[in-house]
Amino acid sequence: VSVTEAVTVSVSGGTLGAVAVTAAGKTLAGALDTEQRVWRSTAPLEYGQAYTVGITVVDGKGTQSQQTSTFTTVKPASVANVSFQANSLQSLKNGATYGVGQVVMVHFSKPVKDRAAAQKVMTVRAEPAVEGRWRWIDSQNAHWRPAQYWPAGTKVTVAVSAHGVDLGNGVYGAPTATTSFAIGRSKIAIADSQTHRMKIFIDGALVKDMPISMGKGGTVKGNKGQTINYWTRSGVHVILEKAQNVRMTSASYGITDPKNPNFYDENITYCCRISYSGEYVHLADWNIPQHGKANTSHGCLNVGPDNAKWFYANFGLGDVVDVKGTPRQMALGDGIGDWTIPWDKW
Repeated sequence: VSVTEAVTVSVSGGTLGAVAVTAAGKTLAGALDTEQRVWRSTAPLEYGQAYTVGITVVDGKGTQSQQTSTFTTVKPASVANVSFQANSLQSLKNGATYGVGQVVMVHFSKPVKDRAAAQKVMTVRAEPAVEGRWRWIDSQNAHWRPAQYWPAGTKVTVAVSAHGVDLGNGVYGAPTATTSFAIGRSKIAIADSQTHRMKIFIDGALVKDMPISMGKGGTVKGNKGQTINYWTRSGVHVILEKAQNVRMTSASYGITDPKNPNFYDENITYCCRISYSGEYVHLADWNIPQHGKANTSHGCLNVGPDNAKWFYANFGLGDVVDVKGTPRQMALGDGIGDWTIPWDKW
């Protein structure tokens, strides 16, 4: 039988004295009704188990008798567990607060062939309510986002009730997984490569106008002949993680010769990561003369000491950094690139 079935035991012309449903040494929780004529399970069945139902029945004369029944539950080829992610670097923490650019990411531990079956049991509830849709990024990851950034203060609850659901190819869903999080104040940074400035808006009001230096552009060849592009990617980025100190080295993308003018290996401070490919908003005090005047970085958004400290202290996961004016575009899979896709194509 399916693990979504409830176990029900009923009697007529008497009462139930006791009911015990057991498998592998564990007893299934259940309860009798007030008339002691119906017992129903109150916990879900488990996959691949042989259950024994032991019943004591008392007839109208008070005579007891015992009955036994057995059944087995479906045994999947594999079970897909569900986890919630803020991004591929961070879990979506229950009770945490995120920025207005955060999206809901559901990760299945096994490939899902029947996406329609999975989607029927995946729910997002927002207070206040907003319109939103799912998009499958690949066979194991589905994202949900609203048409526009979340309204500040929204409360979000996500549930995937896939227990007993056939997801295809012998894969079944694990027990229900849920999480809840909140959306904080609207924090949006708009970085313009043409003006060399980044304007900061909090709850719609302009609060900072920072001089910056962005990617210098152009391409070079790496140590394996690969093309390395130094343009900062245009499009909506979302902060993925923060770190007080990050070792940044050109060797991570293929510049390993210390004599190469593009080589670097430095400990950088006040780092807010905005893409998986290594774009950050970070302190670059060695480059202050170029801030507000020219783009000279290797792709990151360079800011001065006071602005770097302020940005690091005030922006967090899910907050938006919208980059404009470069010929290279942000990709869907390079962080939270979900907002780069028009709503009618989402």
